[in-house]
Amino acid sequence: MAIPVLPGGSIGVLGSGQLGRMLGLAARSLGYRFHVYSPDPDSPAGPIADVECVAPYEDLDQVRRFASQVDVVTFEFENVPAATSLAAAEVASVRPDGHVLHVTQHRLREKTFLQQNGFPVTPFRRITSLEDLDLAATQLGLPGILKTASFGYDGKGQQLLRSPQQLPDAFLQLQGAEGIYEAFVGFDREISVVAARSPDGSFSAFPVFENAHSNHILDLTFAPARIPPALAAQAQALAHGILDALQVVGLLTVELFVTHDGRLLVNELAPRTHNSGHLTLDACVTSQFEQQIRAICGLPLGSTHLRSPAAMANLLGDVWINAGGSPNWSAALSDPDLRLHLYGKSQPRPARKMGHLTVTAHTVDDAIHRARAARARLISPV
Repeated sequence: MAIPVLPGGSIGVLGSGQLGRMLGLAARSLGYRFHVYSPDPDSPAGPIADVECVAPYEDLDQVRRFASQVDVVTFEFENVPAATSLAAAEVASVRPDGHVLHVTQHRLREKTFLQQNGFPVTPFRRITSLEDLDLAATQLGLPGILKTASFGYDGKGQQLLRSPQQLPDAFLQLQGAEGIYEAFVGFDREISVVAARSPDGSFSAFPVFENAHSNHILDLTFAPARIPPALAAQAQALAHGILDALQVVGLLTVELFVTHDGRLLVNELAPRTHNSGHLTLDACVTSQFEQQIRAICGLPLGSTHLRSPAAMANLLGDVWINAGGSPNWSAALSDPDLRLHLYGKSQPRPARKMGHLTVTAHTVDDAIHRARAARARLISPV
């Protein structure tokens, strides 16, 4: 039986973005020391860390030194090189372990794992040549989606293909990288399940979140999702099966499509906290960040009870640009039930995630309306 890492211990995080920042704040609240490792010298998580190591992920000797100074290592995003995770595991517990990272950071491996373990996914094919793409489009039909197999998020590396004439140019845009072609899914809505699993196999899932995207980036999340309770329970059961099959210790997010005929298809996995789970900071008894700390440290998992309906709106750098400078914070905060979370990023850029806001309300429709209205007020004249 794994010995728990108790408050007072040290947690190391590979990655230092906003997820690492919020994870670090949760760790500090629970009494842990917090170390971060990333190649970025000006990062959201760095200023709140007890120890910040700025070095390349490929410097495996430095990674080992970093891991030797903490009790457990986790990561805040899945694009950490597998070799980095393996080097850290030589001297410390890494949770989730390198196998989970290996599967989930590569779309083809991820889809193959899901398919082989009986989880529902859209049909797909591996693409390494234009001939592969021609055959996949013939077998799975058009429209379809061509993606790079590795290092894609927020819609990066994705192309929607509608006609055979698009195939040659689309293949060239892979630039020699391995690809995956997926049959187009006519879906009714997108949902996600953020769930945790402890070293002893204990499992806990948050309420199902419903997500709306804009330009492939999450725009709005709300809970409870507007789906039948039986379908929500099915989504949580799918997440339970996936975490068990992967033997996850920590947090994992399952993104799903709800099809027009009421079926669930697994879209992607993220072995970490997730943008759609940010509303747990204000709407749930335990936040997703505290839950990750509890899971990787072997503490009892916290309650995932949703205190009230809530909606979370992302704040991208476009808000600052459209406001012509500093947003009108006073106008947004005029709603007393609104909570503002900024990530400590100094340079707003289009599509860059700068923060989010959450509104809790008596109904989910009211929360959605007020979250959108508050964000709109940010670009009103000061």
